[in-house]
Amino acid sequence: MNKPKLLNAVLILSSFLGYLEWGAQQSNFLIVMELELLSKLISDPLSALHPFTIIPLLGQLILLITLFGKEVSSKLTYLGIACIGLLLLMVLFVGILSLNLKIISSAIPFVALAVITILHHRKLKRN
Repeated sequence: MNKPKLLNAVLILSSFLGYLEWGAQQSNFLIVMELELLSKLISDPLSALHPFTIIPLLGQLILLITLFGKEVSSKLTYLGIACIGLLLLMVLFVGILSLNLKIISSAIPFVALAVITILHHRKLKRN
């Protein structure tokens, strides 16, 4: 596996680490919420349709598609990062506003990997 594919695979995995807390004693990781979303998409698709659920899922699918091609498309990688980034940057923003270190630290791996991936793709383009 070449470096761009590895970076995209790790981006997908890091997107599952997002953590949210709401209400009294309620919290979950994004992977758990995503599995619930996928089951709702099958049983009741209209209840699961929301931009903050569908767009990040689409981003993960786009990054997953890049893993199967011969070469990784920079445009698809950027699109996947942007789609997932909408949600995880919102999670980071909420964590900063609430001064919740668990939420902040759950979003940082994706954001850091996204920056590293973008810099790597720009370096490849220059060479």
